[in-house]
Amino acid sequence: MYRKLFCCFCRAPKPPIDEVVSWRQSLKKLQESKTGQLAFREFLRTEYSEENILFWLACEEYKTITTSNEIAIAAKRIYAEFVHVDAPRQINIDCGTRQEITNSMSQPTLSCFDKAQRLIYKLMKKDCYPRFLKSEIYQGLLEPSEAR
Repeated sequence: MYRKLFCCFCRAPKPPIDEVVSWRQSLKKLQESKTGQLAFREFLRTEYSEENILFWLACEEYKTITTSNEIAIAAKRIYAEFVHVDAPRQINIDCGTRQEITNSMSQPTLSCFDKAQRLIYKLMKKDCYPRFLKSEIYQGLLEPSEAR
């Protein structure tokens, strides 16, 4: 048998077992790891809900923007990709939250996606994350590498 030294989804070296085990602590701990993010994203892709992690990550990056021009451009991109009713990666949020974001697009702020981001995080935490921990993707990363 050959060693499973690489992640099946990112071709990066397989993370240490203790790091993978630490992802069980919380969704936050999982998202603090780049490899954890990739594994979770791959899992969500298999469940046709990859837009959740992509939206969450886009919001995290959005919060780091410093100029008002960049804020406006990035807000419109996030809105078009995830929030608009015809968005290609439309996230599952209530119509009130969607309308609040729509209304804020004329003068977006760094916090205009916060409510939607919290809703998506809550959805991932309560629904997707527990299933991820039982998934073949996660379980495969817990398996020790096999010697050749």
